[in-house]
Amino acid sequence: EVQLVESGGGLVQAGGSLRLSCAASGFTFDDYVIGWFRQAPGKEREGVSCISVSDGSDGSSYYADSVKGRFTISSDNAKNTVYLQMNSLKPEDTAVYYCAADENPNGLGFQAYDYWGQGTQVTVSS
Repeated sequence: EVQLVESGGGLVQAGGSLRLSCAASGFTFDDYVIGWFRQAPGKEREGVSCISVSDGSDGSSYYADSVKGRFTISSDNAKNTVYLQMNSLKPEDTAVYYCAADENPNGLGFQAYDYWGQGTQVTVSS
């Protein structure tokens, strides 16, 4: 059974940092793209960042414009875990953050993900 479990959310002041983790089980990192998404109250879910985690990849990544320069995505294939380092957090980053896996990726992007985690809450106070 494929499972994605997010952790690392919490309450932080504006300007602070958090590191989210996405631990995957039930499949191996091979030709997958792992993405981070977020959904704020009353808003649609949006893509934040994604990374190619296949063994032969160079770890290519992609970021939404709203987080470029502040967030960094990385992977530890040996641990089947993807991280999202979030720096210089803003109140508008407040949302539930989800990780997801695309088992048939066609490049990097935020479309057609197959498996989703339950989410972790990130709250940034002003």
